[in-house]
Amino acid sequence: MPTTPASTRLQEVRTRIDAAVAQAGREASSVRLLAVSKTFPATAVAELAACGQREFGENYVQEGIAKIDALSSVQPPPRWHFIGPLQSNKTREVAARFDWVHAVDRLQIAQRLSAQRPPTRNGLPLAALQVCLQVNISAEASKSGVAEADLLPLAEAVASLPNLCLRGLMCIPAPSQGLVAQRLPFARLRELLEDLRRRGLGLDTLSMGMSDDLEAAVLEGATIVRVGTALFGARPQRSEAG
Repeated sequence: MPTTPASTRLQEVRTRIDAAVAQAGREASSVRLLAVSKTFPATAVAELAACGQREFGENYVQEGIAKIDALSSVQPPPRWHFIGPLQSNKTREVAARFDWVHAVDRLQIAQRLSAQRPPTRNGLPLAALQVCLQVNISAEASKSGVAEADLLPLAEAVASLPNLCLRGLMCIPAPSQGLVAQRLPFARLRELLEDLRRRGLGLDTLSMGMSDDLEAAVLEGATIVRVGTALFGARPQRSEAG
């Protein structure tokens, strides 16, 4: 774990976001920080939550659920985002335990999440599951995500499903160096979102940007940046499947 206090790391990331927001001429509240806590222990998540961070992203189902349970007494309760590729046999757990899913790229997954979203949690009414569609913005064979050509029909189909609320788009571009190059795929994702909005879909979320390129993402309209390393330090190796 890093020796820098969690409060300092959190403030440094927020300062970076604030500077990019100001450069873009946007409202300070227009970008939310999602702390990507995959592979880090629940104690590290609790430490950051104690500093005021409220939203956490997990890539592995069982690991994420263990942290949700470990932090169940934290107030106000954290909001949990599932941001990794999702297999069909894990949709029930994600539908029941998470608040957001960022990486929907197939209608079958969306249909399962919709059908498996329970009406209540802990005896209280449960809101619709908030979802983003992952776009393979760099057209990489190794990356998950819907192709641009298939985005519109998928978005229209997902938007019609009960128990889900389609919020927007997510991407993980191929790594690039320099602000100009980093901005290009994020600009393209924004254009895709704007096109869907013109077609009548009420989307408001661009989940894009990580520790190394969050400034470029914010300049192109990111509303959620997913930051792990800058908040938690170098990522440890996972020893078991999630």
